[in-house]
Amino acid sequence: MNAVTVTPLGFAAGAQISGIDLRAPLSDAQHRQIYDAWLEHIVLVFPGQDLSPQQQIAFSRRFGVLDQHESQAPSTLHPEHREILVLSNKVVGGKKSGTYNSGRNWHTDLSYTSRPAKGAILHCKEKPPVGGDTMWANLYLALETLSPNIRRLIDDLEALHDVTLIRGIEQRDPTVVAEMKKRNPPVVHPVVRTHPETGRKSLLVNQRIRRFLGMSDEESQSLLAMLNAHATSPEFVYRHRWSIGDVVMWDNRCSCHVALGDFDQTKPRVMFRCSLEGEVESGRLTQDVGGSDRQSMLQAVAAVS
Repeated sequence: MNAVTVTPLGFAAGAQISGIDLRAPLSDAQHRQIYDAWLEHIVLVFPGQDLSPQQQIAFSRRFGVLDQHESQAPSTLHPEHREILVLSNKVVGGKKSGTYNSGRNWHTDLSYTSRPAKGAILHCKEKPPVGGDTMWANLYLALETLSPNIRRLIDDLEALHDVTLIRGIEQRDPTVVAEMKKRNPPVVHPVVRTHPETGRKSLLVNQRIRRFLGMSDEESQSLLAMLNAHATSPEFVYRHRWSIGDVVMWDNRCSCHVALGDFDQTKPRVMFRCSLEGEVESGRLTQDVGGSDRQSMLQAVAAVS
C-alpha cells in the first residue's frame, strides 16, 4: 500500500493528498492521516479520482454522518442517491437546473439552516475549458487578525442568515426556489463559533446574512461589509483550479467559500457533492427574534418621547 503524501498548496488553507485511490476503502491509518490533515489545512485536494456515486458516498461516510438534504429541493439530488447533491449549470427539458449558478457569493454551507454542515466532499465530473474556480477562506485567521476592539464588539453578536440572499437565486427554476424558501426560513447563528474538535474560534460571516441582532439595518450592513471584506482578503484564501476527477473536501466549521462564474456559461460545469451533517444545532428560527431594524428602533424611541 502506497504511503499517503500531504503537500501544502497555500499558506491559509489547502493541501494535496496523493498516493491514494479513493475507490478502495480507507485503512484506519489512512483515515487518521487524512483526518488530521483536514483539521490542519481545512481544504484537501485529491487529484485524478474517478469515483462512482457509491464510491464517493462510501468515502464521505468515513468522515461523518451524511446529510440527507432535507433543505434542498428533491429535483436537485442524484436520482438514485439522495446523499448526492448535483451542482449543474445544464439546461434539462428547457429548464435551468435547480442548482444553476450555485455558490456565487461567499457562504458557509447550510448556514441558512439550524445545523450548518460539518464539511463537504465535492467531485468534479465536468468542467469548462477555462475557469469555474472555487475559493475558500480560512475563518480562523479572519477572526484572529481582527483588532481587540472589533473582537469585543462581535464576541456575543448574532446574525440572521437568509436563504433568499443566495446570489442569482431568482434566475433558477421558480418552483425549486419556492421550495427552498419554504424549507428554509431565516435562522439566527452566533457570529463567533468554536470548532468542536480543534477548540479554535472562527468567524461565521458571509454574504447570506441579512443583519445583526440588536443593530439597525444601516449599522448591520456597514459592519457586515467590513467583516466580509476582511474575511475574504487574499492572504486568507486558497483558490482551486479544477481538473476533471478532482475530489475536494473542506471543513465547513471554520471556512467559507465561493464558486466563481469566471467561465463560458454555455459550457457544462457539473459537480457531485456529499455534505456531512453538522454535529449540533447552533441556530434558532426567527420567531424567537424581536425586531431590531431602524424602523423598529425609531418606533421605540417615539413611544417613550
